[in-house]
Amino acid sequence: MRTVELDTKEAPNKWWALQDRRMRNIANASLYSDAQKIRAERMKLALEILYTGKIYDIAFGKRSISVKLQSGGNIRNRKELSLLEADWSAEGIYKKATEQGVQYHIPRA
Repeated sequence: MRTVELDTKEAPNKWWALQDRRMRNIANASLYSDAQKIRAERMKLALEILYTGKIYDIAFGKRSISVKLQSGGNIRNRKELSLLEADWSAEGIYKKATEQGVQYHIPRA
């Protein structure tokens, strides 16, 4: 699976970052089909099974839908995760790793 490493800093004001994320999600959710939204929900459910730790709500961006995992979580089953990532990679889904955690992105069609 294609993995992009990012050097992103944590937001200094968490409240404003949360408000900004909410407004962007509302505005960008209409850019995606119902099938893409369902795909993101299924990805989130699969990641909840395979990872321990916090998994954030789905984020709708202008170019992709993302599911973010907080750093510090552990992988429960590496073999199953590698199989899922291989399937997702064939679909064009990619992964970004940051200091805050890991994000899986579904590109906009």
